[in-house]
Amino acid sequence: MTALLSVSDVAIRFAGPARPAVDGVSLDLRAGEMFGLVGESGSGKSTLANAVLGLLPASATVTGSIRLEGRELLGLPEEELRAIRGDAAAMIFQDASASLDPTWPVGDQIAETIRAHRPVSRREAERRALELMAEVGIPDPARRFRDAPHRFSGGMRQRIVIAAALANDPRLLIADEPTTALDVTIQAQVLQLIDRLRREHGTTVLLITHDLGVVAQACDRVGVMRGGRLLEVVATADLFAKPSHPYTRALLAANPATAPRGSRLPVIPPEWSVEALDG
Repeated sequence: MTALLSVSDVAIRFAGPARPAVDGVSLDLRAGEMFGLVGESGSGKSTLANAVLGLLPASATVTGSIRLEGRELLGLPEEELRAIRGDAAAMIFQDASASLDPTWPVGDQIAETIRAHRPVSRREAERRALELMAEVGIPDPARRFRDAPHRFSGGMRQRIVIAAALANDPRLLIADEPTTALDVTIQAQVLQLIDRLRREHGTTVLLITHDLGVVAQACDRVGVMRGGRLLEVVATADLFAKPSHPYTRALLAANPATAPRGSRLPVIPPEWSVEALDG
């Protein structure tokens, strides 16, 4: 299958720390797939995702290559990156409340995303925003269009963020821990929604999570990160049936839902400590 996003030997360093936050990561995302990126906190998952859209602070230095549909993103001027964000590529952040302006009606926020990238009238943008709100399951969108974010539950706010991310039919959607703040039932609904929209729109999804249950439910392939390095990339079924890396096996054993019956939590080999990876 054609690679929509190609990351090649990407390293990311911040001013101060000697060890890179991301260290020589290479991976390809195929068009139309949902790719899971898993690992413990601090493994570099979100840092890599932010580098794709040029969202890292000025203190970060990024080397290597990041190509979206064959176009090199590293080194693009901010104006060109801004045109890509929310159009060819979009991002769902972990905290929906932080992603929405608390003083601005949610419908207007979706409509403004459309108008930022499409030459349409305000009325046309509002009509499309209403369609998106209905598509992501907001009840009675015409009535809720002018509501502020605080009038929605956490799950409904996340649906608004998803609607805004999909407003311009992006080819790449990065979902950074989109269900962390939600209860289990709403998590499942949001994941099903993202998967349905992916299939209907043909969107490629990079799903960042530390939850292996989410990966098992949603992803076609998965990459495992630790200490800024990508340790393995496998089909999701193979990850659970025959993990090849010691760290992956330790992750699986640490999760009661994915650990083999009767297994005990293994000790991560010393050679896979962060310190050993660094040196």
